[in-house]
Amino acid sequence: MHITRRELCQGAAAVALATGAFGLPAPAFAQTAPAPQRTIPDAELMKPTGLPDMVLGNEKASVTIIEYASMTCSHCARFQETTFPELKKRYIDTGKVRYIFREFPLDNLAAAAAMLARCAGEKDQAKYFALIDTLLVQQNTWVVEKPIAPLMAIAKQAGFTEASFNACLQNQKVLDGIEAVRQRAMNTFKVQSTPTLIINGGLYSGALSIDEMAKIVDPLIKS
Repeated sequence: MHITRRELCQGAAAVALATGAFGLPAPAFAQTAPAPQRTIPDAELMKPTGLPDMVLGNEKASVTIIEYASMTCSHCARFQETTFPELKKRYIDTGKVRYIFREFPLDNLAAAAAMLARCAGEKDQAKYFALIDTLLVQQNTWVVEKPIAPLMAIAKQAGFTEASFNACLQNQKVLDGIEAVRQRAMNTFKVQSTPTLIINGGLYSGALSIDEMAKIVDPLIKS
């Protein structure tokens, strides 16, 4: 699938939500860390695409976590609500982890939401992450049959006007950049579902719990 602006506009009026084949997390009682599906060299992971990476945390942290997510993915919303707050508190805010969020839209509505976050965070990455969080946590309010009005309402709370909202969704450069991120993840890293987490090069599919992530991250942290 290649997302174009024309498809985006058509899909905004009557979007058909797509769902991926999501990997199941390891049982909560597992005593060992989940095994990565594959390992990707860091140099390959960090090659630039059309858009700059959106980053939280210490640039020099010994652990880098990259999350590929779709804004309409219910598993991504669950990860954002149940795992990410503790991940941020325990690892990102303490400087132990560098966290990178990359867009992997599964449908046109997800692409539109990602575009709005990119526009919001053009000059301030904090605004990007704030809108990403709001959109995922409030996913059930705008991932609906007629999404434009509730999506615009959330965008206005983030500082958009109707004019800037429409201008953002017509920004071909932003859409092309998001599509480049998705295509590279899909074709080069073999990302097939969301959320997909890449932790120091190891690829894990599915919404991992904080306990599962701790089993992976803790041994990688340098004291």
